[in-house]
Amino acid sequence: MNLYRKLEDFPESLHGGALTIGNFDGVHRGHSQIIDRLRQHASDADGAAIVFTFDPHPVRLLRPDQAPPPLTWTNRKAELLSELGIDAMIAFPTNPKFLSLTSQEFFDQIIVQAIGAKVVVEGPNFFFGKQRQGTVETLKQMCDQNDILLEIVKPIQHEAEYISSSRIRGLVHDGHVGLAGQLLTRPYRIRGMVTHGAARGAKLGFPTANLDGIDTLIPKDGVYAGRVVIARRKHLAAINIGPNPTFGERAKKVEVHVINFNESIYGQTIEVDFIQRLRDIRQFESTESLVEQLKQDIADARQVASSKE
Repeated sequence: MNLYRKLEDFPESLHGGALTIGNFDGVHRGHSQIIDRLRQHASDADGAAIVFTFDPHPVRLLRPDQAPPPLTWTNRKAELLSELGIDAMIAFPTNPKFLSLTSQEFFDQIIVQAIGAKVVVEGPNFFFGKQRQGTVETLKQMCDQNDILLEIVKPIQHEAEYISSSRIRGLVHDGHVGLAGQLLTRPYRIRGMVTHGAARGAKLGFPTANLDGIDTLIPKDGVYAGRVVIARRKHLAAINIGPNPTFGERAKKVEVHVINFNESIYGQTIEVDFIQRLRDIRQFESTESLVEQLKQDIADARQVASSKE
């Protein structure tokens, strides 16, 4: 799968394929259904399956105070979409000039001229152009006028509720990472750089990697079972999000204990998958009772994470 960040770099050899446009934040099962149809149309047209997305999300420029924290970063999004079988992804650098395009200008300049799509696949809530003036009805008229096939894919439901990035964002925010993982195509993941902390965990016999610079939504405070990706290798992990009230610390931290791992990873960026929330953060009466709970947390994390690989 090829990732392009400029339309000028998009090769003419990929023109004539099937295109879908959207944010694809999180890359969930609803997105997967769109990609399935995209791939089928690309195969029928003997062309490429292409995703056009935005970096950053347009709302970050238009209404930055209302912009939700993302579920994925661009390279992770490309990785997930690649696993679903797309041939190319364009992560367009969102800017005021781009956001000022009318729906007709967007269609002509992006869909027809820059990408040369023969098929467009979208969901029913698709909007495009300045102030979201373009709708699926508008898109249908423009596609018909340009001999482009359009398919609108119906959204899918889980437990009588539609799957959407906003729904998953709410689940992660509330700590329901297990259900979020069922709606996503992969477990919910964050990334961060390992920095030096108080080293209190190491003194207790449970060293942790303190993560900084996290640029996606952080789950609700609590202890989680998960997995960590370090240098492309996965390890089981117990993850603590929140303060450390037992030692009077109120600052929120993300600390990861990598099970059966004792290498130095300071300064490295690692990725963390959340499998299941185990318990709330709480204050312990003594260091000894905390240590006993940490032992139990690690045992629980090992069992949960290893059973859901």
